[in-house]
Amino acid sequence: MADSREVMNIRQASQYLGVSPDTLYKYVNEQKIPAFKLGNRWRFKKSRLDQWMEEQSSELEVKTKKAKAASQAAT
Repeated sequence: MADSREVMNIRQASQYLGVSPDTLYKYVNEQKIPAFKLGNRWRFKKSRLDQWMEEQSSELEVKTKKAKAASQAAT
C-alpha cells in the first residue's frame, strides 16, 4: 500500500488485509476485527489492525503446537 495512512476506510483496509470489502463488512458485523464508526462510515486504525493480525497469528501458532503435541501423544 503506497499510502500509509493510520486511519483507513473500508476499501483501503480491505486492500491492506487482502480481503474483499464484503468479507471485511462481515468481520465488522461479527465484531471479529477492530473498527470504529466515524459518522456513518467504518474506519480502521492501521496500528490496531497490525496488532489484531499479530494476535491472530499467535493464536494460530498456539493451536498448531497443541494439535501437534496431542498428535504425538496419541502415537
